[in-house]
Amino acid sequence: MIRSLKTSSIALLAALSSGCDAGAISSADAPDAPLGEERAALSPPVAGFAEIHHHMMAEQAFGGGWLHGSHAGSLHDCDGGLPPSDHARVRQDLSSLLDLCPDAEGFDMSSVPVLNALFWLGGAVGSELIGQTQGTDGDTGLHLGRRRVGSGWPRWDTIAHQQSWEGWVRDAHDRGLNLVVVSAVSNDFLCSLLPARNLERPCDEMADVELQIQMVHRFAAERPDWVEVALSPADARRIIGAGKLAVVIAIETSNLFGSRDALSELDRFHAMGVRSLQPVHQLDNRFGGAALHNPIFQFAQFTKNCHVDLDCGVTTEAFTLGFDVDESCRNTRGLTDEGRQLLQAMMDRGMLIDLAHLSERGVRDAYALAERNTYYPLYISHGHLREVMNPELADDEKTTPAWAIQAIRRTGGMFGLRTAHDQTRAYTPSGVENNCQGSSRSFAQAYEFGRQGLKVPMAFGADLNGFIQQTRPRFGSNGACSAAPEGQALTQAVAQQVSGPGRVGTDFDEKGLAHIGHLPDLLTDLDHLGVDTAALRSSAETFLRMWERAAGPRAGMADAANDIDTAGIVDAAL
Repeated sequence: MIRSLKTSSIALLAALSSGCDAGAISSADAPDAPLGEERAALSPPVAGFAEIHHHMMAEQAFGGGWLHGSHAGSLHDCDGGLPPSDHARVRQDLSSLLDLCPDAEGFDMSSVPVLNALFWLGGAVGSELIGQTQGTDGDTGLHLGRRRVGSGWPRWDTIAHQQSWEGWVRDAHDRGLNLVVVSAVSNDFLCSLLPARNLERPCDEMADVELQIQMVHRFAAERPDWVEVALSPADARRIIGAGKLAVVIAIETSNLFGSRDALSELDRFHAMGVRSLQPVHQLDNRFGGAALHNPIFQFAQFTKNCHVDLDCGVTTEAFTLGFDVDESCRNTRGLTDEGRQLLQAMMDRGMLIDLAHLSERGVRDAYALAERNTYYPLYISHGHLREVMNPELADDEKTTPAWAIQAIRRTGGMFGLRTAHDQTRAYTPSGVENNCQGSSRSFAQAYEFGRQGLKVPMAFGADLNGFIQQTRPRFGSNGACSAAPEGQALTQAVAQQVSGPGRVGTDFDEKGLAHIGHLPDLLTDLDHLGVDTAALRSSAETFLRMWERAAGPRAGMADAANDIDTAGIVDAAL
């Protein structure tokens, strides 16, 4: 049975303009000529593609206690999780966290697999379950089969071993990667789950972030022949024109700036070279509300406020932990007054505002502020396009709906498409058969929906080293097509051998998107599938035009975005 999800552009835009959609974006302004066209007349386009959400220095996130392997030097085998393991393991006993909210005893959290693993199993067993998704045993906890470099890791399901080693970055650059946004990242709650003996320092998100920023500058200073930090769009054009990799520094953390004065901290980090940040990450903070998507972070929010919401069930079918949600399971918290002040200060400084992880209400608030600032560009560095994802994932607030893409386009922003693709619906105009779930074929459905249907400028938003399993292989025994149920995955994997197209000829074929060096291979595989990758291959220029628009001046709306069309998406019954 095939269920059609046709939604015509007329119906969608009627909902947007009438305000009947909870997330509707409306404007009566007519678009002006995109500033990017004016800039292009002054500067020749740069070559190459961009990866706009990358955690190169993440071995120093979470107090330095989770990821194995350095971004620089030599890669080494690991201990395989044997106690006392130095990575990829949570503390043996985390049940004390449940005592923080004693009135919650009546709510059964043991039915949530990942929470059950954390609080009732712990240690190696719990860590292994944290790393498991459909088609993999994960590489956390006791992972003796993942000890050796080049055998068990890296591969597509790596979440605890290095994916951004300098050799792989250099290879990606040699094959077309010319701009990368390196995001300094951490999370105090995740840090608190790790054994104290594994931590290099006390849990402090902003201390981790500051150290990673220093590491980015050191990395570039020690490799001046091929990499340089870009502090402006003109800087990035010069760097790429000289044949180097332009690095843009960003921040992604939940407790942004801690308790310090936000505007003073913004200036301080701007002086360190930061040019992009997310006001909100996994948890609500003083700047705004977070988009819900993972039970771990719902529990983390719960430990902060002991709130249990019965209006809609996200954590279980009956309740939501930590977050105040409405009847549609969306966070009721948008941007706070301090959040609006922060975004305005970023606009005044020409910084890039990343809406990834912001609640839907927060996205609407940010768009309203951008509109008042002559359509200041907003972007999403890493996300899934909601309408084309499988129903379970599409229910997550973290996924990006078509109305939010319309807002992004109107401001002259762009979208970083996640390479971590689970099971997707088919986008029939893609021309690519969706018969290898989780692989480049699934990525092709989302990319072509973004390109042909939503017509949004895109780049990779891979989130490597970000606790995220990546694009799965089409061949071999390492989880080919494994976003589908086991029996179907085997059938799909056999179909790849029979019907093709053939292999790329690198480890990508059987290990999937194992590390940043395989991004060019993903592009090649998409080419083999018949995908038009021209926009992806020139996405460094797209990013720079957005950055130039932020620097201004802007005459008004960049693009009315009245041509969005979500027709052509179908969901095959399994």
